[in-house]
Amino acid sequence: MRKTTYTVAFGAAALLAGTLATMPVASAETLPDEKQCGKAAKTGNNVLKGWCAAITRRKGNCLACHGVTTKQRWPETLPPGGNMGPPLVAMKQRFPDKAKLRAQIWDATKANPQSVMPPFGKHHLLSEKEIDYIVEWLQTI
Repeated sequence: MRKTTYTVAFGAAALLAGTLATMPVASAETLPDEKQCGKAAKTGNNVLKGWCAAITRRKGNCLACHGVTTKQRWPETLPPGGNMGPPLVAMKQRFPDKAKLRAQIWDATKANPQSVMPPFGKHHLLSEKEIDYIVEWLQTI
C-alpha cells in the first residue's frame, strides 16, 4: 500500500515537473486587453488577431471557460481564465494537426456530442478568418 502511494506521488510530481518545463516563459511583452485589441489587431499579425478574437467577449470569449498560459505577460485588466473547459496549454503538442484543432473550434460536438463548447463556426459566432486566427494563436502556446 505504501509503495503504491509513493509510486503515484512520484508519478504525479514527475508529470507536474514535465508540464512546468514545457510551459512558455513570460516575456517582457504584455498582451493587449480587449480595449487595446482594436488597434493591435490592425498590425497584420495573425497570432495577435487570434488572441484578440479569443479574448473579446463579443467574439470567442475563450477566457470565460478556459485558463490560458502564454509567453507574454497577462494584461492586468483581464480576469484570469476560467476553469470550466480544459486549460489552453501546450496546444501545439496536443493538436499537432491544425485541421483537428480548427474542427474542434468550428464544432466541438462532432468529436464529443456532450460538449458544452459553442460551435463557433457552425453557428457563425466567429468568421472563418477569426477561427483561423485563433488556431494560429493557439499553436503558439
